[in-house]
Amino acid sequence: MEQSLESKKELKNRLGSFYNTNKGKIYFLIFVLTIVLVTLTFLNYKNEKKNILISEKYVEAGINLTANKKKVALKLYEEILLSENKFYSILALNTIIEKKLILDKNKILKYFEILEKSISLDDQKDLIIFKKALFEFKESNISTGNELLQRLIKNNSNLKDLAKEFVNN
Repeated sequence: MEQSLESKKELKNRLGSFYNTNKGKIYFLIFVLTIVLVTLTFLNYKNEKKNILISEKYVEAGINLTANKKKVALKLYEEILLSENKFYSILALNTIIEKKLILDKNKILKYFEILEKSISLDDQKDLIIFKKALFEFKESNISTGNELLQRLIKNNSNLKDLAKEFVNN
């Protein structure tokens, strides 16, 4: 029992000695961790707020589109697209193409390029490339569409089988 008390006192003395010699480093570490935690919390809040704003714009654009205010809806969809939001940008471009809000092929291809650069997930990128290939086929640019599909096949994409099916037809 005396040995246990001695070891506890020794541990207490060691911890006290460690604390006294490294007091500045300990406080600095706590300060840095606090700053990092506050910064991450702030960035998370800011991103969440930005996502909410973009989702509200998407809903507003949809409402304007159903109210036959195509110019206002297009402007909102373009803002969403240029915001490079990983989810709503893709939806905005799909709506623009589906509802034929933009007829200028070059502008739509520019939007595809913006999406390709802004999306980091391979599956989403492959989906954008596939959609771009279908758009090229629709616009009678069969060779460009085939090149895009061949790129998906070469990169062993999840859409590889679907791309092969289009290339063979």
